[in-house]
Amino acid sequence: MRTIKIGKKTFDISQKTLIMGILNVTPDSFSDGGLFHSTDKAIDHVKQMVKDGADIIDIGGESTRPGASKISDSEELKRVLPVIEQLSSELSIPISIDTYKSKVAEKAIDAGVCLVNDITSLQGDRLMANVISDHEVSVCLMHMKGSPRTMQLDPTYDDLIRDIIVFLKERTEFAVFNDIKKEHIIVDPGIGFGKRTGRGVEDNCEILSRLHELKKLGYPVLVGASRKTFIGNVCGEKEPLAPDDRLEGSLAAACLASTFGADIIRVHDIKQTYRCLKLVDCVKKHLALTT
Repeated sequence: MRTIKIGKKTFDISQKTLIMGILNVTPDSFSDGGLFHSTDKAIDHVKQMVKDGADIIDIGGESTRPGASKISDSEELKRVLPVIEQLSSELSIPISIDTYKSKVAEKAIDAGVCLVNDITSLQGDRLMANVISDHEVSVCLMHMKGSPRTMQLDPTYDDLIRDIIVFLKERTEFAVFNDIKKEHIIVDPGIGFGKRTGRGVEDNCEILSRLHELKKLGYPVLVGASRKTFIGNVCGEKEPLAPDDRLEGSLAAACLASTFGADIIRVHDIKQTYRCLKLVDCVKKHLALTT
């Protein structure tokens, strides 16, 4: 049995692939920007995601789409805190904050968050590691080439998977050195964050095919491929598919990620992903019995 504890909830990840539901309370996220910008709409959407099968809710107040600009701590908090404060008293599942800012993370933790999803792997704010260790919450460390503003300008790799593993090994060691418990760490290869797509090289597809290599790090693996650009590029015919037309590719990516080693899948489309992963997890159980 392999388990992961996030907040007060312990999950058996040897039996079930966890679903992290995405809630962007932003005006400009690439797929759902502006849809849940009001607190009431955000709360209603989260309740529906939980009903549809989400195990974790990940709340983001700043867009990390390619080319996105930074916003202030105060603006980010204004977007996320009202939602977190209301949800923390109503939800029985863990709430995650998608931020790289220590002040935002600390205020969110005080409001009820128990997981920090940091796209910079503790590099964006020198105080973030202390906030996570002091509050004993979980953290997801992601690989990214550059920053959201620059990551897709000209990413290059000598050996894609090796580079990701070396980076995540260094960041997990940094986290442990800074008193973050190993059992509180999750790793993410950063699908779409500084990865090549659409020019004959599909880094994100290679990552999915080699996810099992990340398992050697010894940490649960999170994958977030939902509705991303590479899906539009790979699945489109004459033109890339728009974000709202990437459901089938997103489901395929979720199934492949779970099959090849992901423990948590971060998605927009909860009900459809939940149904797909129920079948994938059932097949994996039978495979384990016969090998």
